[in-house]
Amino acid sequence: MNRTIKKVAVLGSGVMGSRIACHFANIGVQVLLLDIAPKELLPAEEAKGLKLDNPAVKNRIVNSSLQAAVAANPSPLYRKQDVSRIKTGNFDDNLKDIAGCDWTIEVVVERLDIKKSLFERVEQYRKPGTLITSNTSGIPIHMMTEGRSDDFRKHFCGTHFFNPPRYLKLLEIIPTPETDKSVVDFLMHYGDLYLGKTTVLAKDTPAFIANRVGVFAIMDVVQVMSELGLTVEEVDKLTGPVIGHAKSATFRTSDVVGLDTMINVANGLAQNLPNDEAKHVFQLPDFIKKMAENKWLGDKTAQGFYKKVKGAGGKSEIQALDLNTLEYKPSQKVKFATLEATKPIEKLADRFKVLAAGKDKAGDFYRKTFAGLFAYVSNRIPEITDSLYKIDDALRAGFGWDLGPFETWDALGVQKGLELAKVEGKTVAPWVEEMVAAGHTAFYKVSEAGVKQFYDIESKSYQAIPGMENFIILDNLRATGKVLWKNAGASVLDMGDGILNVEFHSKMNALGSDVIQGLLKGVELAEKDFRGLVVGNDAPNFSAGANLGLVYMFALDQEYDELNLMIAQFQQAMMRMRYSSIPVVGAPHGLALGGGCELNLHCDRVVAAAETYMGLVEFGVGLIPGGGGTKEMTLRTALKYEEGEPEYNLLRNAFMTVSTAKVSTSAHEAFDLGFLRRGDEVVVNSNRVLAQAKAAAIELAEDGYTQPLQKTNIKVQGKGALGMFLTGVHAMKEGRYISDHDVKIANKLAYIMCGGDLSSPTEVSEQYLLDLEREAFLSLTGERKTLERIQSILTTGKPLRN
Repeated sequence: MNRTIKKVAVLGSGVMGSRIACHFANIGVQVLLLDIAPKELLPAEEAKGLKLDNPAVKNRIVNSSLQAAVAANPSPLYRKQDVSRIKTGNFDDNLKDIAGCDWTIEVVVERLDIKKSLFERVEQYRKPGTLITSNTSGIPIHMMTEGRSDDFRKHFCGTHFFNPPRYLKLLEIIPTPETDKSVVDFLMHYGDLYLGKTTVLAKDTPAFIANRVGVFAIMDVVQVMSELGLTVEEVDKLTGPVIGHAKSATFRTSDVVGLDTMINVANGLAQNLPNDEAKHVFQLPDFIKKMAENKWLGDKTAQGFYKKVKGAGGKSEIQALDLNTLEYKPSQKVKFATLEATKPIEKLADRFKVLAAGKDKAGDFYRKTFAGLFAYVSNRIPEITDSLYKIDDALRAGFGWDLGPFETWDALGVQKGLELAKVEGKTVAPWVEEMVAAGHTAFYKVSEAGVKQFYDIESKSYQAIPGMENFIILDNLRATGKVLWKNAGASVLDMGDGILNVEFHSKMNALGSDVIQGLLKGVELAEKDFRGLVVGNDAPNFSAGANLGLVYMFALDQEYDELNLMIAQFQQAMMRMRYSSIPVVGAPHGLALGGGCELNLHCDRVVAAAETYMGLVEFGVGLIPGGGGTKEMTLRTALKYEEGEPEYNLLRNAFMTVSTAKVSTSAHEAFDLGFLRRGDEVVVNSNRVLAQAKAAAIELAEDGYTQPLQKTNIKVQGKGALGMFLTGVHAMKEGRYISDHDVKIANKLAYIMCGGDLSSPTEVSEQYLLDLEREAFLSLTGERKTLERIQSILTTGKPLRN
């Protein structure tokens, strides 16, 4: 069946429902968001003489919820104006309107009786053949359809989004035995392609996949913590980025999510898993019970495992809960010899053997928790899923782990994991021993064709992971010898079909001399033997910007000739990409700041992940964009003059974007700021960005791409606009909104964007603007205040305001 989703009804406007509605609005779908009508008037409503049947009163709950969602930070919307796609209403007046919806999603309170009662009403209005799903996080899916029609049951499924839906990528699809296969296939595809999710097919078992394993891992950590006498701070240090988990680790994450949420899931699992060999792990320890009694639930109650207090001099300080005394004490810095040993190890997978071999308490912690996790996930197959890769997908996408449990086990070594389990008294599922006995030493491998495969338990062989053919994984290309050139900061890989890729692997993918060399080599090789180039990577961020450490070093030593050469080479590399004989496609995701933004400004096309945070942020460190960014924003503004908009207004908008170091909160907002332009693309699923960028490069090549000529007719406004800017900057200074140093930077930026103090509007070349840009950048590096700001960024990660 060819199914199209044009309009979605979301029933329930709480935290989850309102944010699911926002994410559908993000992707251009019309949304009907409904909730219950209030049963009592508020005092303010009574004072106005309103009645319960007044529309403003009846929609008060849903409208308040939506307003709270829109005001939330981080925002559930790509752009604030996307909320216009959401229409609100209430169950009494508007449930009939679901007749015009292609998909109805129930997101009401987690009570089976309430859900079933609502579904009975839904069936009166729902159009046969349309999708109907529940966003429950734990109620058995099959129990919700009792008493419903055949058509309802055939099109009913569980769709478990994770909060916040815009940012957490997991979507668990949980069918019942009566769910039509075509419905499941559609939801798996739609979730991936349109909602940008890692869609995981789960069985209808308690807590499904991610929460079942993720909450086990948390509760097992709590048990091991008590056994070893570890503190809250120590556990968070051990379970954070060092093992590829979020910086908030275990207990800080609990405070953010809410301890009550973890308690509810753990209690549900303890009650509903009579045959689980590790069901005792879900029993709550006394200190968590006491925290619940005291309402120490985390951020929502202003204290949990941590709390913020005013210390000496009114300065805020963080205190951590002592689990033995249940008193708060100043949070302590944590240090373990095992963790120190991993500091030189950049690659996450290479750390696990060192962690498990530790001779201190940290080593004990890792051996115990790895053993418990490995045994648990091995025994969950085939109970919660038939395929091990689904467990890894669910934990990565739902809990933010960089490596799933089986991927972690592979990194440590399957045999080593078995030995740990045996020492710790854990029973691993027999299929793992059988796999090893048959000579298979890993859960995953990459085929000679570069396809990632998983060990399939049923067939006892390696099978391709379904759907991976739609993704390009650079690690797989490396594993099959597709690296054509590399240095310490970049690699050039063959993506196939005549397209090359330049990948960065410097720290934070900063753009230094190695990366510039890689970009130039990529263009050179592509022009010689290929037909297109993609610039992209698989790291968490595209690029955090230029190598400020190098700028700081040259400026501090007053090596201005070296600094001038470095800036000139950066500019030349950007222009080389822009004016090569082959199409160059940028593929940004995550942070694309400073030089990372400038690079994309010079690509023929940009294919950006929806979650791309792009901006020219140099102003914050006392500089102006010096890699062609100032030139390019001026050029792009000049091109818009022809569209008939007021020229000074356009120039002022671009100036404000750069001088306030604005960063887009999404790729969609990057269009509004001028960093992306007509013809650039946004891909909701970041896993698809490289493949789509490759397709864009092929399209440009096959459309007959020809090498463009550098522009020599860029209209700049000269003294007229410059006077306007200088006056505005002076007014900002007089109003004490900006510092003396900010005035210097802003004036130099205005000088470039106006083309200097030309007596009248004039046409200039790109090189003219680049020379002005380089001169301004160089002069600012000689300012003491600029060096102080750069030093602050390098040492604290935060700009110094002066």
